[in-house]
Amino acid sequence: MGSRLVRETEEIRREAAMVFDDLQAVLAAVGVKLPSLRVDWASVKTTGVVVIQLGAAAPREVAGLVEVLRKGARA
Repeated sequence: MGSRLVRETEEIRREAAMVFDDLQAVLAAVGVKLPSLRVDWASVKTTGVVVIQLGAAAPREVAGLVEVLRKGARA
C-alpha cells in the first residue's frame, strides 16, 4: 500500500482490528468458534473498506451462533 493510502485508511484499519478482536472475544465467551474468521486487509486497497470475513463454519458452530443471537434478540 502506498504511504498516502496507508495514512488515509489508518482509522478504518484500526476500527476493523478492534471490531474483529471484540467479535472473537464475544464469540469465545459464549463458546462459539468460527474457524475461518479473518480480516481481509487487502479489501481496503480496492474498496476503501476493510472486510471481516466470517467464513465457513460447521452447522454446529452456526447453530451456536444462532442461539446466542436469538437470546440477545429476546433480551
